[in-house]
Amino acid sequence: MIVDSLQNTSKYASLHPSFAKAFAFIASTDLAALEVGKFDIDGANIRGIVSDKNGTTAAESTAKFECHNAHIDIQVCISGKETIGWKPRGTCVAQRGEYNPEKDVLFYEDAPDMFFGLTDAQFAIFYPEDVHAPMIGDAAIKKLVIKVKI
Repeated sequence: MIVDSLQNTSKYASLHPSFAKAFAFIASTDLAALEVGKFDIDGANIRGIVSDKNGTTAAESTAKFECHNAHIDIQVCISGKETIGWKPRGTCVAQRGEYNPEKDVLFYEDAPDMFFGLTDAQFAIFYPEDVHAPMIGDAAIKKLVIKVKI
């Protein structure tokens, strides 16, 4: 997992062949003007998802404590204050259900080891080994999730 401010994305562009293109999209886009929905950035390699809704409780979010096998998430807080739970996948012991390859998601019953906050113009990168519980908050959160194919 990586957590940082958007002004520092150049430090991470070389970590994956598609990160430079993903971060270029973020830098060249008026994020506040993005409409809610799903869209392609680079075909099946990089996709975007914008949400704009009220945050959930920690209990609601951790009920969907998730990770992915085929994608890396770059999650950008566009506006609001978001709290995210995190735990390394290697220490999770209570898998809930089977991996869903169509949705690229696997859930766990475990509790996060830690919680951290994102605010405007901050981002987190979640690799397959990062189990995460996003969208925890008391008010509206607008965010962009970029799905980067591994």
